[in-house]
Amino acid sequence: MASDSVHPLDVSTDDLRYLIAVARAGRMVSAATLLGVDHTTVRRRIDRLEAALGVRLLDRGADGWELTTIGREVATRAAGLENIVENVVGATSGSADEVRGTVRIVAPDGFGATFVTAALAAVQAEHPSITVELVTSTRPLSLRGAGFDLAITIGTTATSRLASEPLAAYALRLYASPGYVASHPPIRSVADLDAHPLVFYVDALLTVRELDLAPVLGGMRVGFGSTSVFAQLEATRQGAGIGLLHAFMAEPEPGLVAVLPDEVSFRLEFALSVRKEAADVEAVQLVRAALHREVARRSSELLPLN
Repeated sequence: MASDSVHPLDVSTDDLRYLIAVARAGRMVSAATLLGVDHTTVRRRIDRLEAALGVRLLDRGADGWELTTIGREVATRAAGLENIVENVVGATSGSADEVRGTVRIVAPDGFGATFVTAALAAVQAEHPSITVELVTSTRPLSLRGAGFDLAITIGTTATSRLASEPLAAYALRLYASPGYVASHPPIRSVADLDAHPLVFYVDALLTVRELDLAPVLGGMRVGFGSTSVFAQLEATRQGAGIGLLHAFMAEPEPGLVAVLPDEVSFRLEFALSVRKEAADVEAVQLVRAALHREVARRSSELLPLN
């Protein structure tokens, strides 16, 4: 517990910025990169803040230094400092009405490249003082909820540190190159799929439960596996097998044809999560609204009618 003798003037707001950076980046080394300093400087600043507050803010974990429970609480309460600094900068530069800030969003690579990028570009066109950072990942979110402001996941994320909401439904379907279809046994039913290799994720590295779909396809085995949906798309185009691909990526490809679209079509959900301490930040709200507008405008790409 912090000592009752701690005086607010003993606490450096600049040191608090270093703690906020660790909370945003998720790791001390990443925070150092974000701040443009070395990690020993971050450690020294956090040590000084711990001494001033009389509490431990960081603990060493399996992946490096992590915020303690009280550390996360302090970072959450101090988060408004970033907005105050941005507003001060705006006032001195004659652009006090501009929305400022940095918004980091985590998203799956395919959806991130094709939908999130468009939404972020629209935000920056209207609010050039907002800095956006897109990190692509299909791994489940850390329950610590650190290292991002917004996150798009496949399926919902249950944690008290995140507020989650539905974003968009999308389809996964089977596709193949015309050359593959012409040179292999015909596929007239789901049973015929057993004779064909599947292009999909690497089984041993598949950490998202909702994507564990290969068993549903009966006897198909993964002949070409990749953690990248772009590699899966290209492998299918090159005739490596039948790809279970995002419809919004495969449908526009002239080098692919749908396989059994009426029999095999999986509907999954993207969810949008926001760190609760970032939910009221105006820049984050603008990005959230832009994401919802983008998926609403392009809903037919996510769920093709035929």
